[in-house]
Amino acid sequence: MKKNKKLLAEKVIELLNIEYPNVKCALTFEKPHQLLIATRLSAQCTDVRVNKVTPALFERFPEIKDFAEAEEEEVAEYIRSCGLFKTKSKDIVEMCRQLHTQYNDTVPDSVEELTRLAGVGRKTANLIVGELYGKPAFVCDTHVIRLTNRIGLAEGKDAVKVEKTLREIVKPEEGLGLCHRLVWHGRLVCGARKPLCESCCLKDVCRKNNVS
Repeated sequence: MKKNKKLLAEKVIELLNIEYPNVKCALTFEKPHQLLIATRLSAQCTDVRVNKVTPALFERFPEIKDFAEAEEEEVAEYIRSCGLFKTKSKDIVEMCRQLHTQYNDTVPDSVEELTRLAGVGRKTANLIVGELYGKPAFVCDTHVIRLTNRIGLAEGKDAVKVEKTLREIVKPEEGLGLCHRLVWHGRLVCGARKPLCESCCLKDVCRKNNVS
């Protein structure tokens, strides 16, 4: 069974690489901590909205130290349109206080260290270690979970279990690129409510499209 999934994963990666040859993280940032903050803001919010909010936010608070010394209420005003802004502002300030006092204003390079920070889960941590440090990473957001289930690569909605499955069947160096491409494919073609199966580059290998 695992061998079959590995072969399927290889084919999916091949087809998505052709369809989306030049993919990258959709969040805009210039400094490591900015990606960390932008990723926290993206929870239950679109990357487009986050990218509209962050320029003014990062101009007001350019460094980790500035966020660490900020009032949560002021940060919240800058991110109000991202949703859950009170919780996110609290996490961002606390996260930066941790980075400032415990990590010498440096964003950690391991999932284990990153998930000790306020508001940082495995999805965010994987993105950081993959995008910033070039380490093997599997970013399992809602698009990745939905598509891997539909295609037949993984089972269930538990992000940790989906990540574990992908790590078992996908080469480490392919993980981040695959997840980025699945996100783009989920946005453009394989939507949650109405997937465009006829125009999908994966239609010949996808389980959903080949159920007898």
